[in-house]
Amino acid sequence: MAKYLVTGVAGFIGRSIAAELLRRGSAVRGIDNFITGKRENLAGLEGMEFLKGDLADPSVCASACDGVEIVFHEAALASVPRSVADPVATNVNCVDATLNLLVASRAAGVRRVIYAGSSSIYGDSPTLPKREQMLPNPISPYAVAKLAGEQYMRSFTRVYGLETVTLRYFNVFGPYQDPTSHYSGVLAIFCRKMLAGEQPTIYGDGEQSRDFTYIDNVVNANLLAAVAPAHRVAGHAMNVATGSRITLNETFTILRELTGYRGEAAYAPPREGDIRDSLADIGLAGELLGYQPHVDFREGLRRTVEWYRGHRDGG
Repeated sequence: MAKYLVTGVAGFIGRSIAAELLRRGSAVRGIDNFITGKRENLAGLEGMEFLKGDLADPSVCASACDGVEIVFHEAALASVPRSVADPVATNVNCVDATLNLLVASRAAGVRRVIYAGSSSIYGDSPTLPKREQMLPNPISPYAVAKLAGEQYMRSFTRVYGLETVTLRYFNVFGPYQDPTSHYSGVLAIFCRKMLAGEQPTIYGDGEQSRDFTYIDNVVNANLLAAVAPAHRVAGHAMNVATGSRITLNETFTILRELTGYRGEAAYAPPREGDIRDSLADIGLAGELLGYQPHVDFREGLRRTVEWYRGHRDGG
């Protein structure tokens, strides 16, 4: 019987969590509907029990949660532009799916659900760094959906006693992130294009900044959240990031060095729903989980470029 369930396991964060759990010898079940997840990402996860299914279906959630102790809920339509284009699909795949999963988790006797929250819930407030006690100010439908999921997590802890932990991710990047979609993370797209000698596009003036967080740091935070004492973490939300920021122009300069790209970037108008600057205060995750980022931005970017160099097809 699987001890852990990873939703969105064919996505790059879910896949990375499952791979580390398997490496540690844990029993893992994964589920994905392949709307954004890629079947190729399941390579290397053969020791995992896999279910193809959609969390928008309550019966699928019930099957997925049966016998599970801890759920890592990574499944979502994780894209601001996509949510602007199709807010209904974002609501179904983020809010409805999350509520269904919580109901099924409670019914199945799951002990803890760890939720992939998002820094997008802070919106475009100029105050930096972002701290958990700040009032949410979501701009995009995606940010609204992630905040709704976070509130459901907290509610299920307070009302039903289900242990829930929300980790608010800041701009996660790394191997297995899909570089082929318009909705992909900026670093995945930049890596693919620059390695191919193609011109990347920066939306805005490039001086917007992000707290880019390498995937290994996120995996570590999730595993810490799985074992942290309930009295310390249940019902809490905390930032997972590096506590430092870099502009897109600076990022482009580093990527030129790492990829050997010789051209310049193209610039286009800012995209609707995007925020200007992002920087996390990670003190609460340090206090409650013992979390500290182990891989800094430049090293994470070097590892990412090398991975994409060996996976030019994006698989």
